[in-house]
Amino acid sequence: MIEFQSVNKLFESSFKENWERDALSNYQGATLKYKEVARRIKLLHLSFEKCGLQRGDKVAICARNQANWGVCIVAAFTYGAVPVPILHEFKPGNIHYLVNHSEARVLFVDEVIWEGLSESEMPDLQVIVQINNFKFIYARDTAMQDVRDTLTHDFETLYPDGFAKEDVSYYEDKPDELALINYTSGTSGFSKGVMLSYRNLYTNMRFAHYDAEPQLDCNSKLVALLPSAHMYGMMFELLFQLTIGAHVQFLTRVPSPKVILKAFSEIRPDLIIAVPLIIEKVYKSQIKPIVDRNKFYMMVPLLDQYVLRKIRNGMIEAFGGNFEEVILGGAAFNPEVENFLRRIHFPFTVGYGMTECGPIITYAKWWANKKGSCGQPINGCQVRIDSPNPQKIPGEVQVKGDNVFMGYYKDKKATKASFTNDNWFKTGDVGVMDSENFLFLRGRSKCMILGPSGQNIYPEELEAVVNNVSYVVDSLVIEDGGALTALVYPDYHQGELDGLSGADLEKRLTEWLPKINAQLPSYAQIRKIEFMPEDFERTPKRSIKRYLYTRQ
Repeated sequence: MIEFQSVNKLFESSFKENWERDALSNYQGATLKYKEVARRIKLLHLSFEKCGLQRGDKVAICARNQANWGVCIVAAFTYGAVPVPILHEFKPGNIHYLVNHSEARVLFVDEVIWEGLSESEMPDLQVIVQINNFKFIYARDTAMQDVRDTLTHDFETLYPDGFAKEDVSYYEDKPDELALINYTSGTSGFSKGVMLSYRNLYTNMRFAHYDAEPQLDCNSKLVALLPSAHMYGMMFELLFQLTIGAHVQFLTRVPSPKVILKAFSEIRPDLIIAVPLIIEKVYKSQIKPIVDRNKFYMMVPLLDQYVLRKIRNGMIEAFGGNFEEVILGGAAFNPEVENFLRRIHFPFTVGYGMTECGPIITYAKWWANKKGSCGQPINGCQVRIDSPNPQKIPGEVQVKGDNVFMGYYKDKKATKASFTNDNWFKTGDVGVMDSENFLFLRGRSKCMILGPSGQNIYPEELEAVVNNVSYVVDSLVIEDGGALTALVYPDYHQGELDGLSGADLEKRLTEWLPKINAQLPSYAQIRKIEFMPEDFERTPKRSIKRYLYTRQ
């Protein structure tokens, strides 16, 4: 077991040591220094205390990536509260559900998101705070509203000579104490609140400090482009960086490849954390056309190396030219793109993780990782393959270690089902592991699809919406060329009884697509419907054999 250090005391030390350095920025917007972040955290601590928030109470955060998002989550940690990050793209009903299920007492929310919400649907909340300016949108009673109105005066009375680094003192956490709850999705029938301990968080921070990002320090810069509400972005684009005094710049809107590359060229980050889709889009839009135009030269010895060098140098410059490596995670990597990047010796690596592991499980440096692999188990984590021959016969990837979560919030049944009898976490993913402990995933049996900006898309949720449409017997949502396609098996027989030909029935169902998408988040829109002439192939339990319908 790894020797534990208090996560909140790491924040405390970093804030004091880097008092005058830049901490959090909104890209092309305002920048907060560490001393300004610390001051805002103290203001929030005072408001928490005056509103009666207790240690262990839940604080929900539902907002776009921004500097104040970082302020709020660290304020919750360092007060001793339990943050509950919620993806801002969830539908209002789902946000209401997660706030209630988590028993949150405080909600930080974007003004735009708040327009679709209602305090009456979240009766346990004591206060709702607009994250952009920390104004109270709603307070349960006038006494709590008075807290906000007098907060600045109370703060100045408490610190008449100004708030100094010596005034920073944070709650000291214990290793097996609940640190945060991170929901795996937003729908009541599918969402599970992953309970992560401070030990889980520290294990990931330690991994970043000694293994993945040892070159980073208080002079480092990073672009946060993944959703902060997901563990991948939260841990490796924000929380770890704040423990070492680095400068994080948030892309505050849903980032397109064009915006991302513009930010990289201006900020010149020291490390890039991304999902494969971002690299794949850059490859397809900018690199592949160059390769296609130079096919002749690519077949000529020496000339091919000249072209490849130019492409490599161009890619590195496009990503800012100052990074040690690009770390990819969250989904499988397109083999064509991986092969090409290896051919030009582009410094990238692919890791593997899950929310339940806070998130990292396996990783290897770009120059050490093997083709098709997602690395080796991190320090403090064991991985095994549930297979009679783990090196050749794929089996379920199972994990044990300091990074593995405490269980699912208020769901003992799901918690029990996710562990083996000898207490290994069952990831649901399938893979093999070679003699050097490099993991090679063969499939993600949990079916999760990665959205365009790193969002988790659970096809079962989308299918539940599609299956509610009349004349739909069953459906399957698949990833199809970077978009989502719904394979639908219609009730042709019932349609015929109702006087509809097969073509008429398919036309009617196709016309339902806008109404289906209206019920889904923007990142989970279904591009098209394809019709199955007969029912899907199924298991003895009548589940669809999903693997038969996947597409590259």
